[in-house]
Amino acid sequence: MTQPHIVIIGGGAGGLELATRLGNKLGRKGKARITLIDRNHTHIWKPLLHEVATGTLDVEIDQLSYRAHAAAHGFDFQLGSLTGIKREQQQVILAPVLGDDGEEVLASRALQYDYLVLAIGSVSNHFNTAGVAQHCIFLDSPAQANRFHRHLLDAYLKLNSPGHPKDTLNIAIVGAGATGVELAAELYHAAAELNLYGFDDLRKDRLNISLIEAGPRILPALPERIANSALKELQKLGVKVRTSTKVTAANAAGLQLGDEHLEAELMVWAAGIKAPDFLASLDGLATNRLNQLLVNPKLQTTNDSRIYAIGDCAGFPLPDGKWVPPRAQSAHQMASLVARNILAEFSGKPLQDFKYNDHGSLISLSRFGTVGSLMGNLVGGAMMIEGRIARLAYISLYRMHQVALHGWIKMLVISLVARINRIVRPRLKLH
Repeated sequence: MTQPHIVIIGGGAGGLELATRLGNKLGRKGKARITLIDRNHTHIWKPLLHEVATGTLDVEIDQLSYRAHAAAHGFDFQLGSLTGIKREQQQVILAPVLGDDGEEVLASRALQYDYLVLAIGSVSNHFNTAGVAQHCIFLDSPAQANRFHRHLLDAYLKLNSPGHPKDTLNIAIVGAGATGVELAAELYHAAAELNLYGFDDLRKDRLNISLIEAGPRILPALPERIANSALKELQKLGVKVRTSTKVTAANAAGLQLGDEHLEAELMVWAAGIKAPDFLASLDGLATNRLNQLLVNPKLQTTNDSRIYAIGDCAGFPLPDGKWVPPRAQSAHQMASLVARNILAEFSGKPLQDFKYNDHGSLISLSRFGTVGSLMGNLVGGAMMIEGRIARLAYISLYRMHQVALHGWIKMLVISLVARINRIVRPRLKLH
């Protein structure tokens, strides 16, 4: 008898956790074949990309190999990108894989599935603002974070060289959500660390960082008291925070803010996200205005019960009329529910409904502090935390992701190795 084939597209937080759990429960026991497909060879937890961008986290050390992880947890890994679905034939179509020189390494393929889980994630939404796609850097992937890091090191080299015509390095960050706020703080931390490695002229007062938000305040998803606390910390660092300010265009020299031009050598766009555009025409699957696939309470797509969607690409409406927010905790909760439902289908048990539990939000301001709210609606309101307790809670989010992938013992070993690396390796990635 042929084993049922479960195909998971996307190896982000939700997709990789789901593949790991199903591999352990079904793949190892020969009850099903599980295949994870991703366009990258390695995984890095997306909330850490701002640290990759500044060099305070070395992706070469902290990334996880999909192929090695698959071998250890009873599932298969294939490199590829989804281009389409044939729902009648229960097939996914993968694009050809090209090498660095543009030569075709793998031809386009069609994979048969019995169950399909789409965990494709999200991309930055620049709202078709003129020039943004050409001149701003996004932080959707490790490749983009590494690109920003290379540009940042080049800018530091110029600034630290004798006779450099400019006194300051101007960096503009558009969007004052979690990514924008955390990146702004991390940039000051990175600049301070670089003083240890020969960048003697890179002083704090030579960094000119502008954080631009179209809305009336930063961190709109957090309670106002927490947002105000983060704002004070950013202003202490020297970040110029501009709210109620809309970017109307971008060019090679900076950003256009209505009639004003803001000069910037580096520009980062972190002002919103959407699911990839191609999902809106994926063989008749229903989507919302952000291209998210509409799902029912079981997290199956509304048009096809054989196809599930989780994480940022899934549109699940909440009772208050909003949508489940695109956060790592949402992807984790969805992955856990879909794992239980697929296991239930195998054993003939009823499927469970998804209920989103808001465990709060935490914002890291690098070594300068951490602020956030914990527990969310679990205690009938948010529990505000700051300082060392908030920092420990922030770190624990990543540790819980590692537990889901490796188990407690391996997570503790990984944490110990990370501590040792901080002693024996440079504090920053310098190349």
